[in-house]
Amino acid sequence: MIKLLVPLFLAAALPATADFHTEHTDTSLKVFDGEKLIAEYRTNSRVPYLDPLLSPGGACLTRHWPMREDAPTEEKDHPHHRSFWLSHGDVNGFDFWAWKGAGDPKIEHHGFSDSKASGNSASFTVDLAWTAGGHTQLLEKRSYSFAKSDSDSLEIQVTSTLTAADADATFGDTKEGFIGLRVDRSLRLKGPEAKGHIVNSEGLADLACWGKRANWVALTGTDETGQPAVIAMMDHPSNLRHPTWWHARDYGLLAANPFGIHDFEGKPDKALGNQTLKKGDSLTFRYLVVLHHGTVDSAKLADHWSTFSK
Repeated sequence: MIKLLVPLFLAAALPATADFHTEHTDTSLKVFDGEKLIAEYRTNSRVPYLDPLLSPGGACLTRHWPMREDAPTEEKDHPHHRSFWLSHGDVNGFDFWAWKGAGDPKIEHHGFSDSKASGNSASFTVDLAWTAGGHTQLLEKRSYSFAKSDSDSLEIQVTSTLTAADADATFGDTKEGFIGLRVDRSLRLKGPEAKGHIVNSEGLADLACWGKRANWVALTGTDETGQPAVIAMMDHPSNLRHPTWWHARDYGLLAANPFGIHDFEGKPDKALGNQTLKKGDSLTFRYLVVLHHGTVDSAKLADHWSTFSK
């Protein structure tokens, strides 16, 4: 009897496996892994965004400012770079990226749907309206899904369907777009705390990755605690003009942009990358972000890409 009781006692003493769950108000939604907040969808800016983004190691891999003031050594530049977001610098001439110029451009949150969580996954959908110049330029249905692919890797998949609303909608050729990450200080190539590198699926590294087409791009280095970390973004084969061009900057910006052809390739035609949606027509994009506690080798990004691309 004693031999039976000992393993039963030890099993009872082990902590239960933590599950994902969500909490939300009318304007924000938090995603938890057990008691740990790993991401929050926020609407307290001109465009919605996710912040923070925590790796399975527990460190935030995206920038802190301007969302929080808990990293006093962080550079105070580009306040529109809000951790992880989607917008564009030219939609019918309106700047939804840097919020400059006329028309009061903003992406309005209109509600949540399909929120669910269980085990090692969670997902939710938001309804959005891109408004500027007194009109709705685009309607958007955007879905986020979170999943632990292994104990050291978190995947965040984003699916965005954009529909021309009041009239035709033209995405203009500019490098200022389209879905972006701004990483924390130590994952950058430039800055007093920079310890990072950029790599892409084509074997290029660091500054050579800017403006190049690739299936994925990753920033690798250490997190804010000094542990090895990787954050990568992947472009789905079904996306417009796949493989996309990448706005990968040494100060920590990583953005996938299918519209900035003349900027990235140095072409004289400034409308080369324009894409027009006729009123009522839609365009869908899918992207995957991988947050990994470990090295670029242990992240096995080619395997993530292979699964995602199917």
